[in-house]
Amino acid sequence: MISGLIVNGGHTVAESAAESDLSVIVTCSVKDATANRMIHRIKSLGSGPLVVAGCLPKAEPKTVERFAPGASMMGPGSIGRTLQVVESALGGVRTVALEDTDLSKVGLPRVRLNPAVGIIEIASGCMSECTFCQTKLAKGGLTSYRVGDIVRQAEADVADGCKEIWLSSTDNGCYGLDIGSDLPELIDAVSAVPRDFMVRVGMMNPMYMPRIRDGLLSSFESERVYRFLHVPVQSGSNRVLADMRRGHTAETFRDVAKRFRRKFGRFTISTDIIVGFPTETTSDFEETVRLLEETRPDIVNLSRYSARPGTPAAEMEQVDVAEVKRRSKRIFELSCRISLEHNREWIGWSGPVVFGETAEDGVRGRNYAYKPVFVGEPTDIGSVHTVEITSATNHSLVGTIKS
Repeated sequence: MISGLIVNGGHTVAESAAESDLSVIVTCSVKDATANRMIHRIKSLGSGPLVVAGCLPKAEPKTVERFAPGASMMGPGSIGRTLQVVESALGGVRTVALEDTDLSKVGLPRVRLNPAVGIIEIASGCMSECTFCQTKLAKGGLTSYRVGDIVRQAEADVADGCKEIWLSSTDNGCYGLDIGSDLPELIDAVSAVPRDFMVRVGMMNPMYMPRIRDGLLSSFESERVYRFLHVPVQSGSNRVLADMRRGHTAETFRDVAKRFRRKFGRFTISTDIIVGFPTETTSDFEETVRLLEETRPDIVNLSRYSARPGTPAAEMEQVDVAEVKRRSKRIFELSCRISLEHNREWIGWSGPVVFGETAEDGVRGRNYAYKPVFVGEPTDIGSVHTVEITSATNHSLVGTIKS
C-alpha cells in the first residue's frame, strides 16, 4: 500500500537501493530476533534519506532514533501521511508521523508483491492485552473495515487476476465486534464473489472462537475457502495462559481442533507456541507437549520467549536460556514428526492445486487444505493444475502434474 501511494503520487519505485533517492523500510517488532533484523537493515540504509515505517517506530521510537537519528518515521496507522513524509524526507526535512490517520486501508492503490495473491487487511489493531506482545503498543485497539468495502477490494483483486484472496489482520477472530459484524459474515460475503479464486483466512486468537465457531464451521463448507485455520494457542498450561492474559484455555484449542477435523476430515491446523515464558515451569511445559501430542497440529510456529520493551512480561524474572533452548528443541522435534506424519497421509491424493507463490526452488502451489505442494515440472504463477502427490517432507508435499 505504501508503494502504491508513492507511485500514485508521481514517484517511481527503484529496482535497487543503489538507484534510489530515498529508502523506506516497513518494520515489525513482535520478536527480539525480528526487531534485531530490522535494526540491522536500518543501519545499513542509514547513509541516505530514510523513512522507517511500521511497528518499530511506533513502539520503540527511541530505538530508531538511536540507530538512525536523521530518519523520518511513520506508524502503522499513519499511512495517510505517506506522501507528506516521503516528500519532506526527499527535501531533507525529518518528519515524525506516528499518530493514526482516519484513512481506511481498504481500497488504497497498491503495488502487488505477487500478481496471483490479493492481500486484504480487514482490520487494524486488536482487543487483546497479552503480557508478552508489543503489537497493542504499536497498533492500538480494534478498527474493523466494512464488509462491503472489503468485498469491493476482493472483487477488484480477482478481476485483476488474483487466484487467492488473503483476509489478514492483527487478529481476525475479533473482526467486526466493533461494527456489529463478525468473521463468518465476512468470509461468506467474500467467497460469494464470482470468478475462480480461493480465500485464505488469516490468524485468529482462540479467545473469540467460542463466539464464532459455529459460523466458521458453516463458512468453511464453501469450496472457495481453504480448509486451513491458524489459531495460536501459545501454551498448553492454563496457568501460563492466564499469566499471558490470553483470554482462553487449552480446552478452547482442543475443541477447535476436534470439531473442524471431525467435520471436514483433512483440515490443516496451524498454531503458535511460546516456550520459556517467565512463569513457565517444567510441568507447564509438559502440558504444552501433551496438548500438541493430543491435537496434532499440522504446523507449529515455535518461538523462544523474548522480552519486548514496554510489555509487562519483560519485568518478570526470566527462565534460564539453556532451559529455554532445551524446551524449544523438544517442541521442534515433536512438531516436525507430527507434520511429516500428516503430510505422508496425502501420498496418492490427486486434485487441483493453485500455484500462487514463488519459492527458492520454484513455484509453490496449495491444495484445498492449504498444504504447500512442489512439482518438478515448470509452471506459471496463477496457474491451476491437477497434481498427484508422490512424496512428502516435514513441511510440504511433492507431486507430479497430471493436467
